[in-house]
Formats: sequence, structure tokens, C-alpha cells
Amino acid sequence: MAMAEIRLGSCSWKYPSWEGLVYSSREPADYLAEYARRYDAVEVDQWFWSLGKSGAALPRPETVAAYDAATPAEFRFTVKCPNAITLSHRYARKGEPLQENPLFLDISFFHRFIAALDPLMPKLGLFIFQFEYLNKEKMASRARFMDLLAAFMDRLPADLPYAFEIRNPRWMDEAWFKLLKEKKAAPALLQGYWMDDIERTIDAYGHLIGDAFCVRLHGEDREGMEEKTGADWSRVVRAKDDELARIVPAIKRLAGYGKRAFINANNHYEGSAPITLAKISALLQKED
Repeated sequence: MAMAEIRLGSCSWKYPSWEGLVYSSREPADYLAEYARRYDAVEVDQWFWSLGKSGAALPRPETVAAYDAATPAEFRFTVKCPNAITLSHRYARKGEPLQENPLFLDISFFHRFIAALDPLMPKLGLFIFQFEYLNKEKMASRARFMDLLAAFMDRLPADLPYAFEIRNPRWMDEAWFKLLKEKKAAPALLQGYWMDDIERTIDAYGHLIGDAFCVRLHGEDREGMEEKTGADWSRVVRAKDDELARIVPAIKRLAGYGKRAFINANNHYEGSAPITLAKISALLQKED
């Protein structure tokens, strides 16, 4: 087996309650610079929330430059792409009519997005396209989605790393993983939100996963976790040791076949992403 390349990081990083776990104080001079001394990857969530009522926002040049300056050359960002590209319809309140999103799978908007990120491109680990659960009101059929997505993938710049996440568990089958492999894209495997268990997914479809994959540990109860923690993300409030003891060896085995792996832990998974990442690191170092 080839040497496994597994990078650990959190989903976002600016949390004052990580004082002592990651940061020297609740308000360090540069959160990301201190974070990068401990971890070699991070998931950027802030540019996902781009779609507004009158258009879609792009990253600010000063923010991109600051992130580049705060991190060493070997650091990697997994960047969630704007929801302006991945939402088939605008967000609507219950009872409101659905409104189509004209930027859905718009390749020209993606080109504008990567142009805005130009200083960070050497540190780009993955571009993650996250799709919501697509019901029949939003997508006529799974076949229709696959056709639209395949056409979009064919127009993406060929030299960049991509990952795709869907939240329809029944769609994550052999056809899904074959499409990603054919298009040289990575799967983003989500633990939580009613998706199938990652260990079972890897066991069933690991042979169809190409050169890279991403694991996103989110859990199933975001609002409940926020209520339990009160936004204090310094302790575990819902331990998932048994689950991690199953998932991490499966990730390690798959990465051992020469694949690049990114493990992104969210505070909402156990209550504190740094503590979850410490558990994962210990499990990865354990002898098989």
C-alpha cells in the first residue's frame, strides 16, 4: 500500500471558546495563523452563503490575501463553493412559492469565483460543491440532476481538484460513484443529516473512489447541539467514540491505497471540533 495522505481540519475556525485548545487567548491577533500552527487543513464555509435577493457575492480580495498570508505553503483549504451555484431554487419560507435560481450550475459564475481566489489557488485542497436535499419540487428526477451535473463537470477547468456532496441518501449508489470517478472528482462523504454511515459507504463503494475523498463530520442535530453548548465549543456534549472507532479505520484503509483524504470536523458533531480531531489523530496513529 502507498503512504496515506490524510489531512485533518475543522469546519471554520474563528471560535473564541477554543482558547486553550487551539488559541492562546479568546481573541488572538490572527485566528487562522494560530490555527495553522496546529492543523494542516481547514474547510472554508463563509463563501458558500453567497446567494442574495439581488445577486450573488464573491470573496473580497483583502480576505483572500489575509488567508494566504496567515498560512504556510503546505497548508490546504477545502473551500465550499457558493450556494449560488448549487441551489436549484432560492431559499423560501414554508408556504412561499419556489423561485428558480438563475445561477444554478452556472460555469461563468464559478470562473468568477476562482478568479477571486487566485492568490489561494496553490493552497487549494478541494473545491466542494454541496447540494441540498433535492425533492421532486426542486428536481424532476435523479436522472435529470445527473445529466445537468455531468454537463457542468465537463465544463469545469480540468486542472483543479473538485468534490461533490449530495444529501439524497438513495442517490449515493454505484451510478453516483462511477460518475465522480469518470469525471475525476472526489466524493464528499457526510456523517449526519440522515446520510448513510460513512463506514458502510466506504465498504460498499470504496473501490469506485478515485484519487481523493473528503469526510465531513456534522452529526444529526445542529440546533440541539447549539442549545446544549450555548456556543461554548470547548467540550464534548455528545460523545461519538464508538462511531469514530468504526469510521476512522475505514478512512485510513481507503487512504492507504494512495488516495488523498481530508477529514473535516464540525463543532456540531460532538460539541468541540478540536477534541474530535484529537480523537481522530489518536485513532489514525493506532497500529492496525
